[in-house]
Amino acid sequence: MDGIRELLGVDLPVVAAPMAGGPTTTGLAAAVGATGAFAFLAAGYKTPEAVAAEIADLRAAGRPFGVNVFVPTPVPVAEVEFRRYATRIAAEGTPYGLDLADAARTEDDDHWAAKLDLLLDDPVPVVSFTFGLPPEPVVRDLRGAGSRVLVTVTDPAEAAAAADLGVDGLVVQSGAAGGHLGTFTPDAPPPPRPLPELVALIAGSAGPPVLGAGGIGGPRDVRAALAAGAVGVLVGTLLLRADESGAGRTHREALVDPRRDRTVVTRAFTGRPARGLRNDFIDRHEAAAPLGYPALHHLTRPLRVAAAQAGDADRLHLWAGTGWRGARAAPAADIVTDLTRDL
Repeated sequence: MDGIRELLGVDLPVVAAPMAGGPTTTGLAAAVGATGAFAFLAAGYKTPEAVAAEIADLRAAGRPFGVNVFVPTPVPVAEVEFRRYATRIAAEGTPYGLDLADAARTEDDDHWAAKLDLLLDDPVPVVSFTFGLPPEPVVRDLRGAGSRVLVTVTDPAEAAAAADLGVDGLVVQSGAAGGHLGTFTPDAPPPPRPLPELVALIAGSAGPPVLGAGGIGGPRDVRAALAAGAVGVLVGTLLLRADESGAGRTHREALVDPRRDRTVVTRAFTGRPARGLRNDFIDRHEAAAPLGYPALHHLTRPLRVAAAQAGDADRLHLWAGTGWRGARAAPAADIVTDLTRDL
């Protein structure tokens, strides 16, 4: 396990993936860290002030941790296409008193500059990036401040580009991952490959050390990723039902609903490819949904919040990877321990 210790400073080759939008909490990260594994905080969709508060809370726990940041790589959507889609889904919001047809088209960069300033002024052990390559000066400055820098990649070309930046490690994400795919090209995601195959392709190039992510459903998947050359694996979906997870009741219940029999990749909720449990909203609108991130994310967010509160799983993004059947209600420490028991 020397590789994971050199990269992240921990003993167990398991990493709690950053799950933006609520599931990742400081309690979850602290519980995972207490086992000797590593955990990421999710900076996505949070204000810099909220991120700073979470960093302070987790630092007090005294465990190694990292912060994940979304690289602003917008996928613009034309006003006419946005308005067409907003009108199409308007009836979904009617039960909740929402006027989606007249929603404003919002594009933003998720407080990119302010979050970088925070991480440079108050460095954390590891910073990871998703959705693209950070500029080279950002990598240089973060490393100069004492942080290790990781980038999420989904194919060998992305891995080579990230390695050229001088990053410390790669998060190699297969298409089996839950939530947003980290692809640099959301209009043309790479062809799906099993995680061990993708890890072997990238880890065999003598570049930075590799963490595998996507589709981890149990110890067998962990062992397969490690055997392919990864120094550790990211686990997200398996932690969604953990006691310390911030995932809402509607999401948790959907993960054990026998009627939910598959995951699919969809852009219907956010305008960017993401994997989740198939539901009626996806069935009704996927074929008509344009690319358009973060505009579609902002468009559907009020609907998703209302649906979550109402227990309406068919209008909620039920992010989950292909290993979702392994998610269980238990302390996060027990889930991590079970994953690594036979290593």
